[in-house]
Amino acid sequence: MAHLFIGVDTGGTFTDLVIFQEGKLTIQKVLSTPDDPSRAIVQSLESLDVLEYAEVIVHGSTVATNAVLEHKGVTTGLITTAGFRDVLEIGRQARPHLYDLQVQKVQPLVPRERRVEVTERLNERGEVLISLDEASLEDALCTLSRSGVTSIAISLLFSFTNPAHEQQVAERARALGFAVSVSSEVLPEFREYERTSTVVLNAYVGPLMDHYLGRLEALLPRKTVLRIMQSNGGSISSQQARTEAARTLLSGPAAGVVGAAFVAKASGFQQIIGLDIGGTSTDVALVNGTIVETTAGQVGGYPTRLPMIDIHTIGAGGGSIAWFDPGGALRVGPRSAGAQPGPAAYGLGGTVATVTDAYVVLGRLLPEAFLGGTMSLDVAAARRVVADIAEQLQTSVEEAALGIIRIINASMEAAIRVVSVEKGCDPRQMTLVAFGGAGPLHACELAMALRIPRVLVPTVPGVLSALGMLVADTRKDYVRTIMLPAEGAQTHVCEVVHDLKGQGRTALLGEGIDAEQIILEAFLDMRYHGQSYELTVPLEEDVAEALACFHTAHQQRFGYSDSTKAVQIVNVRLKGRGRAARPELVRQEQLSTEEARPVGTHQMGFASEGGIVYHQTSIYQRAQVLAGMSLSGPALVLQYDTTTVIPPAWQGWIDAVGNLVLEQKEEQKEEKY
Repeated sequence: MAHLFIGVDTGGTFTDLVIFQEGKLTIQKVLSTPDDPSRAIVQSLESLDVLEYAEVIVHGSTVATNAVLEHKGVTTGLITTAGFRDVLEIGRQARPHLYDLQVQKVQPLVPRERRVEVTERLNERGEVLISLDEASLEDALCTLSRSGVTSIAISLLFSFTNPAHEQQVAERARALGFAVSVSSEVLPEFREYERTSTVVLNAYVGPLMDHYLGRLEALLPRKTVLRIMQSNGGSISSQQARTEAARTLLSGPAAGVVGAAFVAKASGFQQIIGLDIGGTSTDVALVNGTIVETTAGQVGGYPTRLPMIDIHTIGAGGGSIAWFDPGGALRVGPRSAGAQPGPAAYGLGGTVATVTDAYVVLGRLLPEAFLGGTMSLDVAAARRVVADIAEQLQTSVEEAALGIIRIINASMEAAIRVVSVEKGCDPRQMTLVAFGGAGPLHACELAMALRIPRVLVPTVPGVLSALGMLVADTRKDYVRTIMLPAEGAQTHVCEVVHDLKGQGRTALLGEGIDAEQIILEAFLDMRYHGQSYELTVPLEEDVAEALACFHTAHQQRFGYSDSTKAVQIVNVRLKGRGRAARPELVRQEQLSTEEARPVGTHQMGFASEGGIVYHQTSIYQRAQVLAGMSLSGPALVLQYDTTTVIPPAWQGWIDAVGNLVLEQKEEQKEEKY
């Protein structure tokens, strides 16, 4: 059998598989098995008769993510320097909601009784001021043992400059049978609170991932290489993921961005905004030529400084619930009807109006074609719950449904502005890549509101995250804090970069990456002297060139720069990539220049200056629209994993790689529909 490339995305409801073999794409969605996610993966591979032939599987898992969000990690303890027991509680002075007088901070994953101190002290240069006291260490370990702790996070002051004390503590804890996460191994970087939070996250979910991945490895053939998707858009070995589980906290959404960039590039688009809309949330991310990353992310309110794709998530999706606030204003989300009972249209007992119900009322979802016809929608139930909203608004059911969609679109529009306009990027220069089950339903209207000229709907939008895992590079990240003025730092920076490149090259070679496929890229975290935040810029030739890049980036991001002001280099970073043997999307010759033939027509409601107007809408089956064929709105494009809404002012075509490209009609481009 020919080589198989397999990407697997395990979600809360479905497990998605994408298989490339001899240029052919095969997809499958099966129900997840939450009690043991590996079971759905193996059963699906067996049903496709590919399990014994699988050479490499790249897997994105929600095990770590759900453990944090649901507070279902292992019983974790923290060992820290005397006097720093409460760093998780103190955190930062920044308030999540500035004017909320009753704001509640998230509770630490490690309660105070399981946070213990040891007597030791280093200064900022890593010099020993107080040696590690063995008696205090024994007391700390005894306390954690009596508390039922199974996993320990170790975060000592200034260990990123000298890890000796942390290594001594870790050695003693491991000898007693504890699972151990060490900050100088997970994140050797300054900022005490964020470093401690990151290593606690790793300790909290590490044993769960270790157990899960060990079980999955045992079910796969010995020759199969299992790789795990990271939050940074690259994959790591299963062995590394078992010890550094915090790197996988956003693996699913990150893979979606990688997949969006991959399919967009195949269609010739480099500047994109990824729009991933599911049942409960919307994830948006910017790809401005390259995927934008951050080291200031959060998961469930807990900071992590590990590199991750800069994804902005809001509580808005197909299951978002419509409700009225105390002032009588209509709101939508962030609460969701979930999968059970779900929207009323699902016929599973839902009693509140959701975005999905609004789409059913307006005819934008066909009841008999939902999920490829495997599930029928209850129109009467949808109208009934939306009628409750209409009654309070004193309007028609259709106008209430349109109001629900307009409100959720406003939330999504604001999210897109966060990753584009607020980052100094003009959305009018971008292409909106819509995926997830509901992305293509909203994309064109969002593009009109933000004057984004183009929407791209991938061939398989519903499983794009699994495709992203399949094409992801192997990735290693390294960081070292140096805290030096940029002026005169060239020699020291070169030494640090040389050392980090050696680590990265050795690690990638150790994972079987050919030397010619290894790419090592250095970066500097820089800031003006006195600032408390940094910008990351590439280091290609020398520090002087990076300095010029920093001033330019600061101007773009914050609207000002000052080339006369002293600049400080905070961290040196290295990204090591092993280029994946990714399959190429098969390019088809233009099979037809004709307009696609609809399989039927349907009445669908859209906004107008007078409120709402219904259009006779063409219905297309995506599989029947060949490369080169065009479509004209208003239209619905049906496929198993999503429905695409094309408004009256839009038109589109299928390109050579099978993506659906949509643009506004020329006469409509200056008008807001």
